[in-house]
Amino acid sequence: MAADAVATAEIRGALAGLRRATGLPVAFGGAVGPGAAQIRISELSGTATAALRSLVVPSGTGLGGRAVALGRACAVPDYSSSRRISHEYDAPVAAEGLRSVLAVPLVVGHRVRGVLYGALRTAQPLGDRALGGAVATAREVERALAVRDEARGLLAALRPAVPEPGGGREHVREAHAALRALAPRIADPELRAELLAACALLTAPAPQGSPALAPRELDVLTWVATGATNAAVADRLGLRPETVKGYLRAAMRKLGAHTRGEAVTAARRAGVLP
Repeated sequence: MAADAVATAEIRGALAGLRRATGLPVAFGGAVGPGAAQIRISELSGTATAALRSLVVPSGTGLGGRAVALGRACAVPDYSSSRRISHEYDAPVAAEGLRSVLAVPLVVGHRVRGVLYGALRTAQPLGDRALGGAVATAREVERALAVRDEARGLLAALRPAVPEPGGGREHVREAHAALRALAPRIADPELRAELLAACALLTAPAPQGSPALAPRELDVLTWVATGATNAAVADRLGLRPETVKGYLRAAMRKLGAHTRGEAVTAARRAGVLP
């Protein structure tokens, strides 16, 4: 997926949640394309017409463009009469019957990736629930986009190393550990499968009869192989140190190992670690 398509997919999935969180009957949004300071509104929820679909909003224009330019949430109690925004889009907004509107930019890595809008069909100030709910929803989308970006970056960094599994390079092992830790945070099953497939490419083929480690046992052992302490592994995986110890003991038992080092060596011999 291109960056704008990724943001579009996240925006599409967020609109129903935005309506619930804000209590607003109408929600819509769009992505800001790579290298382009303009929004293309593509996702609609609760609308009665298609008047807003495919609307292109450059930075600084209208309410959404103002939110992009300022990098923060903006709201107007009556769109058509507001003096705080430009009015290039009054016709489509009026065609949809919208009056009170808010817009929240999605900012990831200091770049605006898209905008979420919520609206009422009556002219009135938007309260704390609407503004707070919209900002909270935007933060969730930003986190999802940041995780996707991290995953894509790791995959891109790993591709040159994939033909050389078992090469013993520490950066490959650390990247393998990072991918294993990141995978459970990926909601997109296609991207999660791609991450795990990349992990598999970094390991040698498992000999027949190799012990089968549970996913969390492998996650823990992967970080142990980088030299991480149990406390560090717990912090990286969001687990309690006691839980990490339990997974490590189980992995050691399956691998017939008596120490952490023996477990790592056995796991590499079994083809489950790079």
